Amino acid sequence: MATLRLRNIVKTYPGSTEPTVHDVNLEIADKEFIVLVGPSGCGKSTTLRMIAGLEEITSGELYIGDKLVNNVEPKDRDIAMVFQSYALYPHMTVYENMAFSLKLKKVPKDEIDKRVRWAAEILDITDYLERKPKALSGGQRQRVAIGRAIVREPKVFLMDEPLSNLDAKLRNQMRAEIIKLRKNVDTTFIYVTHDQTEAMTLGDRIVVMRDGWILQIGTPQEVFEHPANIFVAGFIGMPQMNFFDAELVKDGAGHHLVCNDAKIALSERIQSALAAKGYESRKVTAGCRPEHMVMKAAGEDTMEAVVDVSEMMGSEIHLHVTCHDRDVVVRIPTTELEAHQRGGLEYGTHIQISFPGDLIHLFDPESEENLL
Repeated sequence: MATLRLRNIVKTYPGSTEPTVHDVNLEIADKEFIVLVGPSGCGKSTTLRMIAGLEEITSGELYIGDKLVNNVEPKDRDIAMVFQSYALYPHMTVYENMAFSLKLKKVPKDEIDKRVRWAAEILDITDYLERKPKALSGGQRQRVAIGRAIVREPKVFLMDEPLSNLDAKLRNQMRAEIIKLRKNVDTTFIYVTHDQTEAMTLGDRIVVMRDGWILQIGTPQEVFEHPANIFVAGFIGMPQMNFFDAELVKDGAGHHLVCNDAKIALSERIQSALAAKGYESRKVTAGCRPEHMVMKAAGEDTMEAVVDVSEMMGSEIHLHVTCHDRDVVVRIPTTELEAHQRGGLEYGTHIQISFPGDLIHLFDPESEENLL
């Protein structure tokens, strides 16, 4: 197996003055599952392709284990890659597709058979080994593509948006399959996706990228609970975090937050963090996740909002409201609503909303960095 080290990796395409990937520094432990996540065009797939050797590194160093591999051919890096297109040979059976790379390496037949059947059992495709790809569903084809990669027993397993061509139900099933696969295959995984749900459920650590830069690296819980900046806060979490223009006020009792005339008491944890950093009164961008917003009776800590859309989601309702010219989403469990409200609230309904002072995020309006 292998560790990976990316040191000051830069990618600039010919004819471009601006790098596509900027100064990437990343250490990936042996057998770790790392997810590169970000919007389209953020550089995550380019970074993966540089690791695979499919893109030339403009500057910086890439190590697999203790070996510098910048100039090593892809076939000699001992990696396997799964793309979003299945790229199966249509004239070959599932068994032949999975065995093909091993035959090229002249692996003994009995060893090939052992590895193919082992991978097929893990991926639950044993019954399809004699079928051609055209006789398989999308999810089954992707399992074959994954099986073809794992039979090689590579040091590093690269996956570039492997589930993006599947429908929602199949994506959920295949996500579970990949989690199970990870338990059975002792390999370092690097997984690229734009889907933050995949990132949160699959990764030991998440690498959030934007415009070729790494903005934050951390466990899913760290990135969710302590986003480094407004972009990460808005990108990770569904629906995305709500943001408000607010003022942090320091007085004799410590700090509190004023947001659209609502006075929000802050928790001791946040008070201590603000005091430790010496913050005085200042303007801030306050962030609160939809599941942490509350609907309650009017008080000094509430803001008036008007319902635009009410989405019934089964166990909860998503209220899309306008609050002081801001679009805000509030997630409310149906168990917390009156019986007549559980089907949703009518357009134009006036409600009072607030957020708890221990689940608030505070950002600098200019730098967009997390103040805490």
